[in-house]
Amino acid sequence: MPRTEISSDKTYASGPLFVRLWRGYLSRHWPKMVVAAVLMVIEGSTLGALSWIIKPLFDKVFVDGQIHMLWLVGGAIFGLFLIRAMTSVCSRWMLSAVAQATSSAMQVDLVRHILTLDQSFFQQNPPGALIERVQGDTLAVQGVWSTFITGAGRDVVALVSLFGVAIAIDPRWTLAALIGAPLLIMPTLIAQRYIRKKTRQMRAQSSDRATRLDEIFHGIAAVKLNRLEDYQMRRFSGLVGHIRKAMVKMAAIQSMIPALIDVVTGFGFFAVLVLGGHEIAEGRRSVGEFMSFFTAMSLAFQPLRRLGGLAGTWQTAAASLERVYRVFDITPEVRSPDTPAARPATMEVRLDDVWLSYGDKPVLRGLSFTAEAGKTTALVGPSGAGKSTVFNLLTRLVDPDRGTVSVGGVSVAALDLGVLRSLFSTVAQDATLFDETIRDNILLGRTDISEAQLNTALTVAHVTEFTDAMPLGLDSPAGPRGSALSGGQRQRVAIARAVLRDAPVLLLDEATSALDTASEAKVAQALDHLSAGRTTLVIAHRLSTVRNADHIVVVVEGRVAEEGTHDTLLAKGGVYADLCRLQLVE
Repeated sequence: MPRTEISSDKTYASGPLFVRLWRGYLSRHWPKMVVAAVLMVIEGSTLGALSWIIKPLFDKVFVDGQIHMLWLVGGAIFGLFLIRAMTSVCSRWMLSAVAQATSSAMQVDLVRHILTLDQSFFQQNPPGALIERVQGDTLAVQGVWSTFITGAGRDVVALVSLFGVAIAIDPRWTLAALIGAPLLIMPTLIAQRYIRKKTRQMRAQSSDRATRLDEIFHGIAAVKLNRLEDYQMRRFSGLVGHIRKAMVKMAAIQSMIPALIDVVTGFGFFAVLVLGGHEIAEGRRSVGEFMSFFTAMSLAFQPLRRLGGLAGTWQTAAASLERVYRVFDITPEVRSPDTPAARPATMEVRLDDVWLSYGDKPVLRGLSFTAEAGKTTALVGPSGAGKSTVFNLLTRLVDPDRGTVSVGGVSVAALDLGVLRSLFSTVAQDATLFDETIRDNILLGRTDISEAQLNTALTVAHVTEFTDAMPLGLDSPAGPRGSALSGGQRQRVAIARAVLRDAPVLLLDEATSALDTASEAKVAQALDHLSAGRTTLVIAHRLSTVRNADHIVVVVEGRVAEEGTHDTLLAKGGVYADLCRLQLVE
């Protein structure tokens, strides 16, 4: 499925973008930027000074034969190049540090912000696309911005000093040299708009490419088993081809501005030669004056070309900045209240007339039930009935359209999100493990766990039964997404996490449905120990998991169809009895 592009109704002009960048990131580095700016002023000014020194070199040394001036002028020229080299190194070092710090801070802030967004955001934007936002767009900004700030300041100062020398020598010659400059305005504006448009397209296609790679590598087993290598390669090659074509077109347009500057500059040089040549031949101007002017205009040639190219470079940065700030401008709907309620004293879970739709698709239609504190309540029903949605509502991954979800008589919407989610431990069918050690996957960054507490959790979850056989034990790598462990082992790691979390409410979502009999027995034993004394909600396929529950709620099409104990529901001969007979208990 093609990626849903993060969109915004806002139009980002270059001014607001730069203002946001300055206020958010660059302003904190202003001392370094001021020092670097001074150094760039010195560096840029050396070109003007160099062109000015050419006049005495020709008039005093080459024409008048004052050989003693050769050492003075030569030493001055060497000094200028030495100053230029030193200021260049220092300014680039400082500005590179600023660019790196800006990019790094933007990446951290962007990830921090994305982690606050609602579940619907992640349903619309796959991991690959978000990785491209965090990495690709911010790095594009870093590279472009580094070039922009290091080049623009230096080259602007250089042009000012060089044109100052040129005007001081002869304003008419300077005007003749710039006679074709107005011809650059319209092509530059057109090129900038085109580059911005193409960059937007290319960044979106880069997100599609990252998404495709993420899906290929995470689904590599399915790719191989279904012989999808050629199919996936065709799709990936198509994406890469579109990006390549966009980059080639953009590079061609970006090169047009410097090329037009070349043409205009060449025409200006021709006009100056015609105008100045007559005056020198007639003795009204010295050779030194002409050579100083010609040197100034020649030295202005490269800075002018670079500044012309920076117009397109800024459009590239602006397109990436737009994409970054579009994410920053998305605000989560699920947030902690300004004045949160106190943590509930009891752990009774209650849903009262809860309705919820995903888009136009209704999921829950007036669902109401109560899970008593300290007891096990099982949710059963056909697939798509809305059972897993109940867990999302309890933890506020989503909020209901209407109705009340409460714990201990307190609405979950009234609790601080951190406090609310600390009430729950979740063990799902697909235990989420990270590409870290088994120890790290269990501790999840906690440093307040003693070795005794960890050993207890390992014993309860039967983790030591397989880690003791590993050469590195708990420090063995779990592999990407826990791929180095079996399904049962991953489940036991998830249970060990839940034991350490020690939350008062336990949510079990198909925790044993994908396991073989031996693994299921181990996991079930661990879950029994974990659920003791806790308010437990269970979603399960297998009858053996459900029949011992204190209360069973049968959910059909988002409503409670019937509820009671296993025996009473079987005696009714209703939906639950039919599910049991078909062994489709969920």
